[in-house]
Amino acid sequence: MTIPEFKRRKREGKKLIVVTAYDALFARIVEQAGIDVLLVGDSLGVVVQGNKNTLSVTMEDMLYHTKLVAGATQQALVIGDMPFLSYQVSVEEAVRNAGRFLQAGAAAVKLEGGAPVVDRVAALTKFGIPVMGHLGMTPQSVHQYGGYKVQGKDRHGADALLEDAKALEAAGAFAVVLEAVPADLARRVTETLTIPTIGIGAGPYCDGQVLVLYDLLGLFDEFTPKFVKPYAHLKVDALQALRRYKEEVEQGKFPSDSESYH
Repeated sequence: MTIPEFKRRKREGKKLIVVTAYDALFARIVEQAGIDVLLVGDSLGVVVQGNKNTLSVTMEDMLYHTKLVAGATQQALVIGDMPFLSYQVSVEEAVRNAGRFLQAGAAAVKLEGGAPVVDRVAALTKFGIPVMGHLGMTPQSVHQYGGYKVQGKDRHGADALLEDAKALEAAGAFAVVLEAVPADLARRVTETLTIPTIGIGAGPYCDGQVLVLYDLLGLFDEFTPKFVKPYAHLKVDALQALRRYKEEVEQGKFPSDSESYH
């Protein structure tokens, strides 16, 4: 998967499938499943590090996990999520930090916001760094929103989001994530843009979908947004396996003769 191929999928009417990944093992599994776009999301702050939000994730955290994922993939497009304060301070800092993602093995970066980051998007693309935008419920602005809330529900909010999406495309973004927005608004944005839209809680009309891997596999259940559909329940399986292991060790059943060297 390349950036030109990614964009071509929209023109061909083929859905784009994106899944987050944070380490080499899961990156290989996701790629073997035929998923050809891996997002190293700053969501790792919540699902891997156990924090309440993504704001404490650092560039060092993101570069470390990006190296793990990129090093394990063969064909997938790897996108690195730019963490809080890695691009907001200045255009120069945004270029420098985005370049570090490419040095770590990513093929593109993702950043949140509309009009305030358009100059960052333009500068990055000018220097050959592909950028994916992110509009709607942007997790790095969680305190401004007063929590994780649906965005663009009124006419003013919807119109502003559409204008931001058009501005990101004009600045050179190759795609835009739409998170937690009404399905009809996502459809309007998707039909307006010539670049792909990737939905997460944005209904079925986007050009593709993204889910957090741990949500998809049923591993993370601290809270479950409406838009999450678990396709497995691996936490339940893991608990059962660990309890059996504990029981067999306590009862002297493990290790048995077949697990012992002679």
